Amino acid sequence: MINCKQLFEKLNAYAPIQLSYDMNARGHHDNSGIILDCENDTEKIVFCLDLTKESVKFAIENGCGIIVTHHPAIYRPIYNLKGDDAILTCAKEKISVISMHLNLDCAKEGIDHFLAKGLGGEKIEILDVLGDGVGYGRIYSVDTTANDVYSNYKRTFNTDKVLLYGENDTKITKIASFCGAGLDYAEIESAIKNGAQMVVSADISHHVLLRAIESGLSVLNCSHYSSENYGMKKVAEYFGKKLNEKIFFFDDKRFS
Repeated sequence: MINCKQLFEKLNAYAPIQLSYDMNARGHHDNSGIILDCENDTEKIVFCLDLTKESVKFAIENGCGIIVTHHPAIYRPIYNLKGDDAILTCAKEKISVISMHLNLDCAKEGIDHFLAKGLGGEKIEILDVLGDGVGYGRIYSVDTTANDVYSNYKRTFNTDKVLLYGENDTKITKIASFCGAGLDYAEIESAIKNGAQMVVSADISHHVLLRAIESGLSVLNCSHYSSENYGMKKVAEYFGKKLNEKIFFFDDKRFS
């Protein structure tokens, strides 16, 4: 059996919450950590990308006493709650909630790392370094074509929700990737400076996409969910081996 604070200590060792604070200091916004502590002990935990009615329903059906999300369960101030809101249902059902967002993006083996590994990256380096082996954005060596990256992404990340911009047969020897909606002008310049021929990210704004293409880069524009769900599942698998408790993973098929 484990309680919320004990689990958070283990999660914090894997992806230190200080990384979230460091990202906040750079102008990002986060709300990671213990979001709801019902002071309960449990032997079942569910990991998922988002706290939704569906993920809470899954936790209830499987008798889980803690939900660990990637995206913050409370991101902005809440001004009112309805009876079926996910966070309120968790409180009623005594299900604690922990969110590990930017700290897990930046962790040594976090979401950004697994995006790079899933894309076949070798000799992975961090673009925006926050400390020893941690930071945001990854650049790495590959030996492939743009179309093969596209095909591999669909297969490995189990999704069709991805768009390729650029010539299919473009030779790709270096990729820069940024999990979630992490691509902007600064990331494009960093990718080019470090020799990338392709950038990979999610929810790319048109003006950013235009800048990347005009700069001669191939672009893989993924869904936010697929770019991070793969890594979150890997983290759940890690804790499934490390903890005595039973670990579940909720895969939201509406977005995969």
